[in-house]
Amino acid sequence: MVLLVTGECASHCFYCPLSKEKKGKAVFYANERRIARVDESLKEAELMDALGTGITGGDPFERMDRTVESIRALKKRFGKSHHIHLYTSLPDKGKIEKAAKAGLDEIRFHPPVRLWKNLDKSPFADAAKFSKRKGLVTGLELPVIPGRGEDLVSAVAFADAIGVDFVNLNEFEFSETNWRSLRSMGLDVKNDISSAVKGSQEIAYDLLRLNTAIPLHYCSAAFKDGIQLRRRLLRRAGNVRMPHEVLTKDGTFVKGIIETDDFSSLAACIMNKYGVPGRLIWNNNRMRRLEIAPWVLEEIADDLECPSFIIEEYPTSDRLEVERTPLKRR
Repeated sequence: MVLLVTGECASHCFYCPLSKEKKGKAVFYANERRIARVDESLKEAELMDALGTGITGGDPFERMDRTVESIRALKKRFGKSHHIHLYTSLPDKGKIEKAAKAGLDEIRFHPPVRLWKNLDKSPFADAAKFSKRKGLVTGLELPVIPGRGEDLVSAVAFADAIGVDFVNLNEFEFSETNWRSLRSMGLDVKNDISSAVKGSQEIAYDLLRLNTAIPLHYCSAAFKDGIQLRRRLLRRAGNVRMPHEVLTKDGTFVKGIIETDDFSSLAACIMNKYGVPGRLIWNNNRMRRLEIAPWVLEEIADDLECPSFIIEEYPTSDRLEVERTPLKRR
């Protein structure tokens, strides 16, 4: 599970990819679900059979009470085997200790770019050593920014010298909130179907060839979206799918929808006239529509007076729609 405890962060990195709904705001999300209380995150973790949680932001250390409460609640509900890692750009030993006492398993430091060349003289040197002493798996998480190759080499050398457990290298990406900043630097996407920055992957491959004692990991944009996200969607989809929804190999749902204000009457009419089982029809009051098995709707759409569609959507709490095909014109 991805647990964003706040969108607030004091680092203000120029490349921050957070959405407008989250960036700089004191919001709380479990995966795509906006929540108000820690116990709501436990429900989301159950719905996706989460084996672990990544606590992120913003910066989780900006909301320390919520972060500590979340760690304790997750460990209490799911046990010690539920692995919890946390991302932070604050080398605050007091907050590291609080998180460790609460049950945190792993910390991933995200130092500002301006410090990469001299991390050995920065507070991150002491913070990383302190984190190790507290029993936390400790590493660095770095975006692979074109034009910063030498700085990245220095950061990796620092991590190797002080003996952290790993360095994660992430392919640099455009987002809705950082694209102007990245374009002003002369950066571009690597192809027409990717949000990844051109040149980032090549630098990452060069870094992976460095001779280090610690593991270097590279996460591409394609892996993050095509594997990590897809697996998370599939886990949740298996627990929330209803009989009228068809689960795809990508972890999305395909279903039929009929736009109407008279849910009950239309549902009863369809069941009586066409002999459709009630389990294949659902009144979605929240979204003001009648949902029905797609293979059923394709058969009866021409007889309906209401607009009808075959849609594909994520199995997330917000049910983000990714495709819509009309079966009957308004």
